[in-house]
Amino acid sequence: MSHKVTLIPGDGIGPEVTQATVRILEATGVKFEWESFAVGADAFEKHGEYIPKEVIESIERTHVALKGPVTTPVGGGFSSINVALRQKFELYANFRPIRNLPHIPTRYPDVDLIIVRENTESLYSGLEHEVVPGVVESLKIITEKASTRIAKFAFEYARKNQRKKIHAIHKANIMKLSDGLFLRCCRTVAKGFPEITYGEHIVDNTCMQLVMNPYQYDMLVMENLYGDILSDLCAAFVGGLGFVPSANLGDHCAIFEAVHGSAPDIAGKNLANPTALLRSSLLMLRHLNEFDASTQIRNALERVYRHPKKLTKDIGGQAGTSEFADAVIEEMDKAKAAPAAAH
Repeated sequence: MSHKVTLIPGDGIGPEVTQATVRILEATGVKFEWESFAVGADAFEKHGEYIPKEVIESIERTHVALKGPVTTPVGGGFSSINVALRQKFELYANFRPIRNLPHIPTRYPDVDLIIVRENTESLYSGLEHEVVPGVVESLKIITEKASTRIAKFAFEYARKNQRKKIHAIHKANIMKLSDGLFLRCCRTVAKGFPEITYGEHIVDNTCMQLVMNPYQYDMLVMENLYGDILSDLCAAFVGGLGFVPSANLGDHCAIFEAVHGSAPDIAGKNLANPTALLRSSLLMLRHLNEFDASTQIRNALERVYRHPKKLTKDIGGQAGTSEFADAVIEEMDKAKAAPAAAH
């Protein structure tokens, strides 16, 4: 069986980390048919569109995309490609597992957190307008439909994967109507999952609690903007955004992406660390029911991280992007050969 996947390499270091990830994926023996497209500034130069219609049509066909980092201009320019794709395909759940890798020095070993973020509404949607010159209004939209949907996603995942505790993160002490609606939806859903402990924490207190003791949490579910902030905070527990995966999931399509920046200053220099996109591709493999391949890469990746010289220079190693990919593939090949040798 071959999997058709839309491939969006991105810009900056995106093409390099994407190429490394694709090589590792193909080394598993799983068959892929890649449909590769540019988005953002590169696409606009060639097609006059930031998201060419061919990209949309491809994702509608394949239902799965793997996406490298894309630069989003700050304070002007085109709107976020990430937000546009999430909204277009109703990718309502952003799923980010936070787990440590070997050799990455952090203050918090053995973190195992999952961030579930509503992905389609709230302030992060960017619904803004200028009321009069010098006065801008941003709209925070919270709906019962979206809040209930994301709560169900979180609780159903917890039940299926033996997670024991979910906290809903909010600011309902101030935004009593919008965040209050979100909490009411979470409470209603929680009643259907009595085996899962349900709690609620105010978002600013959650930031403090996470820094003091991240182990008190298991899963966190929240609306869009809080999720954007807290997922980056939690990434710091395991070394930063360069080490965490991200999945955007809907009922019909899914996009798996690296959420770190495009780092144009090191683009084309074989310096980029592909770990975040590679770990995102493991979520993609599981989404495609290729569980053995996902486990194969995960184990090889962790073995590589136990050999500092095989790591990229950003974490003290000596390898470039392509050499890092070579090392992961080598570990996969060793694992395949080991049972045969033992036999």
